[in-house]
Amino acid sequence: MNRVWDTPGGIHPPANKRQSLTLPIGYPKLPERLVVPLIQHIGEHCIACVTIGQQVLKGELIGVVDGALGTSVHAPSSGIVSAIEARPVGHQSGSLAPCIEILTDGLERWVSRPKTRDYRQLAPSQLLERIAQSGICGLGGAGFPTATKLTFNGAVPISTIIINATECEPYVTADESLMRERADEIIAGIGIIALLYDNTPRLVIGIEETKPEACAALLAASHASAIEIVQIPSKYPSGGERQLIYTLTGKEVPSGRIPASIGILCINVATTYAIKRAIIDGEPLISRVVTVTGKACGTQRNYQTLIGTPVQHLLDHSGLDDSRLSKLIMGGPMIGFDLPYASVPVVKTSYCILAPDASELAPTAPERACIRCGFCAEVCPVSLLPQQLLWHAKTADHQRLEEHNLFDCIECGACAYVCPSHIPLVQYYRASKGEIDAARADKANARQARQRFEFHQLRLARLEREKNQRRKARRAAAGSNPSPSSRIKAPKASIMRLSSADIIAAAQGRTTEKKPTAEQTLNKLRRNVSTLQMRLEHAERRLAAAAGETADKQNSLRATAEDARQKLHRGEQRLTEQYH
Repeated sequence: MNRVWDTPGGIHPPANKRQSLTLPIGYPKLPERLVVPLIQHIGEHCIACVTIGQQVLKGELIGVVDGALGTSVHAPSSGIVSAIEARPVGHQSGSLAPCIEILTDGLERWVSRPKTRDYRQLAPSQLLERIAQSGICGLGGAGFPTATKLTFNGAVPISTIIINATECEPYVTADESLMRERADEIIAGIGIIALLYDNTPRLVIGIEETKPEACAALLAASHASAIEIVQIPSKYPSGGERQLIYTLTGKEVPSGRIPASIGILCINVATTYAIKRAIIDGEPLISRVVTVTGKACGTQRNYQTLIGTPVQHLLDHSGLDDSRLSKLIMGGPMIGFDLPYASVPVVKTSYCILAPDASELAPTAPERACIRCGFCAEVCPVSLLPQQLLWHAKTADHQRLEEHNLFDCIECGACAYVCPSHIPLVQYYRASKGEIDAARADKANARQARQRFEFHQLRLARLEREKNQRRKARRAAAGSNPSPSSRIKAPKASIMRLSSADIIAAAQGRTTEKKPTAEQTLNKLRRNVSTLQMRLEHAERRLAAAAGETADKQNSLRATAEDARQKLHRGEQRLTEQYH
């Protein structure tokens, strides 16, 4: 039996998962419009590579990344690009982001897909390229580009690959339904990942012991492989990356470093499914399983949902009762956020739409003063000091926040869940992280500006030195071999000793040097005539377009056109004279 280690802290909130697992994964009807944001991942924004009015096919590339970190986006269905503009997206700030709107045609016509049944014949570089081109990012967290994650070259080789199948947050069952129904494809995706490494790393699936049906399906699908399936105790947030790594290996990821730095890679189970679909079926990441649950929904179920589907479309399909709706949350109740609009689209990192009534999630109670009970520190899975972090967050003491390892906080919400004073601790931490990131960015910009200024000053000093060196060289040359031109530039005392013949000869020499050749003059006249022709054409077009204008306007344009015609005539005469 595989040993597991117990992580500190954690809580046991009501699971509320059974209600969305009574039905198999469903398929909502195709929306009339799909809104695909150009940023659905950590990294650079995508740049639209389609135009308004363009016909696109399902799976066609519509957005590419202009940078090293990011993922491309593809058309979730066939149709016509009807808009490329900023739209509200699924974010707690209600901010806008550039999006591509597709008016679906209902035909679901696919672009040509490079299917590969025998993926073992592909080199690791080819597999990684396919994964990158398919736009796959982490589907269980913040959306880190998967191809970048798989290509990390650290000092320690990858010795263990952990597949995160815990899905510990209440209400969320998207991954569990995927494991129950599509375990074979998940195992195939894990096999593809294993081919990327020469040293055959250990493959481990970490799954909670409260998921017996999903565990049985994975065991049946992996019976002929070297994949280990380890059941772990159910505790929130056991699915955190660092928590799961410690639970399965007993190793701690150092603060400020990533798991790959200690030879461990952690991939979400839904991401492995997406990798299988990309490599074997040639299907880019254009859909994902989303849990739609909550007592305000008539049907609580998991849906295979196209990226870009409006949340309202899913709610309507699930029979939402608006009169019972308490709030609308994207994500789970612990780390999700309230949606300001139901019109926002589903993105690659959207795993749950929660529509509870008042009996499930009561309205947020008013914040009261901290009573220093210490419950928050007891449940923190990272062993931080939430109370001290709160004090420093309120006073904007960024230095103390970093000293207390604010950025190790995984924002699981366990501290806020147990707080008897109803203090929204995670909100304070998120805001402080944003402030520190902004301060770091300002500092980096100031440093770059200073470096540019210093480089500019050094460049000016270098140019001045070179200029002085050239001036000294000319003076030295003039002293050893004086010429009329050098003598004319000498000090006034020397000029007084020059004869009038020397001065005239030097002036004639300078005039001869500046006089253009006949070919240069001819080319200049040709360019002038070409410019005058364009001006005349432009004036005539404006005059022709002014048929409905006033008489004064037409007379003014007519005079402009006539003036351009005369200038062109004179220019052509000068060109003819020069040519002959």
